[in-house]
Amino acid sequence: MKYDEIDADHSQIENLDEYLNLDIRVPVSKETSKLVENPFLSRGVGDIPNPNEVNCSSYSETCCKLRSYDWMSKMDISIDYLECPYAEVRFKNSHKEFFLLPHEGSFKVGDIVAVESTPGHDIGIISMLGKSVYRQLKHKRMNETEISKKLYRTARYSDIEKWISTVNSEHTTMLSSRYIAWDLGLKMKVNDVEYQGDGTKAIFYYSAEDRVDFRELIKILAEQFRIRIEMRQIGVRQEAGRLGGIGTCGRELCCSSWLTNFQSVSTSSARTQQLSLNPQKLAGQCGKLKCCLNFEQATYVDELKNFPAPNVPLKVKKGKGVYNKIDIFKKIVWYNYANDNSTMFAIPLDKVNQIIEMNKNNKYPESLEEFAIVNQKKMEEVGYSLDELKNIEDK
Repeated sequence: MKYDEIDADHSQIENLDEYLNLDIRVPVSKETSKLVENPFLSRGVGDIPNPNEVNCSSYSETCCKLRSYDWMSKMDISIDYLECPYAEVRFKNSHKEFFLLPHEGSFKVGDIVAVESTPGHDIGIISMLGKSVYRQLKHKRMNETEISKKLYRTARYSDIEKWISTVNSEHTTMLSSRYIAWDLGLKMKVNDVEYQGDGTKAIFYYSAEDRVDFRELIKILAEQFRIRIEMRQIGVRQEAGRLGGIGTCGRELCCSSWLTNFQSVSTSSARTQQLSLNPQKLAGQCGKLKCCLNFEQATYVDELKNFPAPNVPLKVKKGKGVYNKIDIFKKIVWYNYANDNSTMFAIPLDKVNQIIEMNKNNKYPESLEEFAIVNQKKMEEVGYSLDELKNIEDK
């Protein structure tokens, strides 16, 4: 059964094996599949551009990495190019640059343009114009005097055709460079390739643990593809951001959608958040500790200031209460007697601080039981479910 003949009613599909096993990464024949990869998605284009259209109708800021939403575009503000002569131009993935607009011509977001590059020219898509560019420059802590490259013109038919041809060859070039590196015995991985719009230069992004001598690799690549080669080393976090994926939270990876500044993550963040030090759960797709461990770290640190130190005991007449664990969200601290490890008492944080103040004044309550949450009703009032109560009873 051909794919075109399959009816919308899935009950008519008897065998899905031939469709489930299809490789959707490369174009295949129409008889086998209509799932064809779009290499322009990484440039924010939902479909292959039409060489006859200067403005890319399928361009959208929502289908690419690190998009910039131009909220001022909805306002009725006329754009004066002399007043704001800058444009943000998008290339592949997170590659964006600012360019000087020419004095003549009219431009709008989504236009395919030719811009200055070294050497030759590059092809990109205008992603932002007008006064929003000033805000973007301020956000990236850039000065207007740093913008020196020029935007030449809107792309011609021949420019767009050449651009489409080079973009379509990026995946094949990346695979070929990987094989060549493996044959040379280089301990590196080529993660991505970005061609310049005029096809005279290509940037090879690679990751490696140690320093790599790739002079022989550059020589072979330049001879095989007849282009200028530029090698850029990236870390494993940047690699995950360029490749993309879905995290354990079910959402797109932060590094591939909005995160640009990678900060070091340590196991102290996991300890502060009362997480078990399990490398398989704490590590992301890059193999490093998840960046999201830092997102709520400051909040946990502020909350822990209200909790007593673990080495501060609760002194009562029945014995000494030893710190066991805490529940930051429900503000409960668990204690047990020093001479009895089998029974733990869940004491609200305000009661714990009350006992500590009493101890400072040389006052000692009768026991921990009178401050503990002892019945199911009180436990449910602080937010514990029946399953959590059962687990506590089992422990």
